Amino acid sequence: PEKLAMLHVDKYKNERRFTFKDIKRASAQCANYFTSLGIKKGQLPKYETPASAGLDIRADFSRLSPENLLKAFGDVEVIYAGESHPTTMVRLDPGARALIPTGIFTAIPEGYEVQLRPRSGLAIKKGLNLINCVGTIDADYRAEWGIPVVNQGLEAVWIEDGERICQAVLNKFEQIEWNEVESLNETNRAGGFGSTGTK
Repeated sequence: PEKLAMLHVDKYKNERRFTFKDIKRASAQCANYFTSLGIKKGQLPKYETPASAGLDIRADFSRLSPENLLKAFGDVEVIYAGESHPTTMVRLDPGARALIPTGIFTAIPEGYEVQLRPRSGLAIKKGLNLINCVGTIDADYRAEWGIPVVNQGLEAVWIEDGERICQAVLNKFEQIEWNEVESLNETNRAGGFGSTGTK
């Protein structure tokens, strides 16, 4: 679609709205534009290198408060920004999980999804991963993007407001149409779950 209606959310009417127009890598028939509303200081997700497949997504703790708590499980601590600490931070002990807000709301064209993937550096250095491995933002999803992270490391992990915590990749997909049959065609494969060996 060449044009998509801008999403309007009343409670964020004083925040900046922006249109996300830098994703153009699919078919010539569809310029893969999608509409987005951003809350975190008007900060658009961006590609860090010209050939990057994923946009870096940042944590947005600007709305966290004792009245608006972080959704978390396990041993999690939130230090709110104040006079003694300029930046809100979240601590996840090993095994702890949290749904990290991003301040991003989108309207993605039908036939596309956005896949949320871990950042390899955070995974190998700190053990910070996405609890569902790869998340999906559907075309009809209108709520805020939330990133479900888990600390799979051996030490506590701190996440700062504005820190890059995952990647988002635009993906075109096909939906399944089922065809019920009495039997399937045979193949030479014996099975799965290690049936082909390791060497």
